[in-house]
Amino acid sequence: MTWRRVLAMARKEAIQLRRDPRSLALAFLLPLVLIVLFGYAITFDVRNIELGVLDEDQSSASRQLIEAFESSGYFRIVDVFDRTNQIDASLERGTIRLALTIPPTFHADLATGRRAQVRVLLDGGDANTATISQNYADAIIDRFAIAHFSGGRTPPAMTTAEARVWYNETLESRNTIVPGLVAVIMSIIAAMLTALTIAREWERGTMEQLAATPVHQSEVIIGKLIPYVVIGMLDVALAVTAGILVFGVPLEGSVALLTVLTLLFLVGALGLGMLISAAVKSQVLATQAAILATYLPALLLSGFIFSIDSMPIVLRGITFAIPARYYVSVTKGIFLKGVGMEVLWPNAVAMVIFATVGLGLALRAFRKEIA
Repeated sequence: MTWRRVLAMARKEAIQLRRDPRSLALAFLLPLVLIVLFGYAITFDVRNIELGVLDEDQSSASRQLIEAFESSGYFRIVDVFDRTNQIDASLERGTIRLALTIPPTFHADLATGRRAQVRVLLDGGDANTATISQNYADAIIDRFAIAHFSGGRTPPAMTTAEARVWYNETLESRNTIVPGLVAVIMSIIAAMLTALTIAREWERGTMEQLAATPVHQSEVIIGKLIPYVVIGMLDVALAVTAGILVFGVPLEGSVALLTVLTLLFLVGALGLGMLISAAVKSQVLATQAAILATYLPALLLSGFIFSIDSMPIVLRGITFAIPARYYVSVTKGIFLKGVGMEVLWPNAVAMVIFATVGLGLALRAFRKEIA
């Protein structure tokens, strides 16, 4: 392999990219648009939960409990009921997600030290929101009960826990979503960019000319890869900058380590696109294949949204073949925890293996095409 020919091939690919504004738009604008769009659209925070209230006690204690729900920032009172049968109608229409019913004996039970019962009805149509809403409601009611037990006395057998959150003290879901988004978006964009390279040569009729030159197959693959590696690194830099400036995500770890591991990941992702491009001669088919090979696996099986540990054992095994799995761990670890290579080295080794296998398969597929 001669680096002079490799650089000549890289220069040729860069010239083709400069003449193709659609590819440049895909390369630079799409990642930025996706991270801003998904960063705002995808959230695990549940706020402004529609709350309906039936206060049968009409006491100062019941009003304080209702105010505790409203001032928590998680609930928004949209309905005040007079009768129990009104609650079912509102839940059916979907105007409320949670109904709070306070019985007539609520204040008297609190005053005499008895357990004061309240009734919480939930709309389980959205199981995740219902579970979170129930946890919020339980916490508010427990705090209220402790504060008002027997006129403010704390139960003697009550055990309290002091909780401390590390790495994401504010529990903002964007702090975990945005670093994962960088991995998911770049795995899609990288594969789509290189999926068009060799297929473009076939559609433009320049593959025969390329095959007639003394350029070796490895020089073609590496030369075509270099411009996209540069573009990919710039895209990651833009995405990381947007995450920090637009969403306020902290970057606790080493920028240099993130750069090195990003380079490993991009080589593997771009190599996958090269493999698809060498195997498929149509740009349309290559694009579709790249989306199928990256989008759903990166979104569903990388640990970005769903915990890998909670998946069935078969799917957990499949995730080891998803490169985005390792880069999601890298971005979250460096962004939020500030961990170093002593923690991330298994992910680095996995990405090296994936890049080696991907480029090897791309080289083998390309050799068959021009032989």
